[in-house]
Amino acid sequence: MRAVIERIGPCRLIVRADGTHFDALLRAILYQQLSGKAAATIHERLRGAFGGRDPLPSELLTTPEETLRACGLSRQKLTYILDLARHVDEDLLPLHRVEEMADDEVIAALTDVKGVGRWTAQIFLLFRLGRPDIVPENDLGIQKGIQLAYELADLPTPRDVLRISERWAPYRSVASWYMWRLLD
Repeated sequence: MRAVIERIGPCRLIVRADGTHFDALLRAILYQQLSGKAAATIHERLRGAFGGRDPLPSELLTTPEETLRACGLSRQKLTYILDLARHVDEDLLPLHRVEEMADDEVIAALTDVKGVGRWTAQIFLLFRLGRPDIVPENDLGIQKGIQLAYELADLPTPRDVLRISERWAPYRSVASWYMWRLLD
């Protein structure tokens, strides 16, 4: 890691504090499996349907599906964002207290929402909540960064990532950031 840090320079990991936790998760779902440009367009159309701001969960739930689909949402994405809105609206996903919850509790709560997997939950913990000891072991960028940093012949498996990252604890979030930057 010393060589990686010397090569990359100071850590510039930024926690995104703008908007609400719901807004951050909505954005994460919208951006899944899309190019940044396409996702940004859909996100802006969705915001436009709500006066240029992110919608509240209750607003999403009461908006006609055709209005939401006209923003460019696929049926699957629409299902995901409505499930997120329902979980928040019915307090099944306690976003108001995630800061107080342990990492595993946050992951379990978030992954109960359709369309939110372990990776998305880990990214939320790392970039939204600023948790210091997160390594998204299934992330291809992390795997490739480790392969490069440790001069491995093969791409490390998620299990390998967890094993290697043990020595980075309790600052695996910072080390993850460095693995991603190593690929830039």
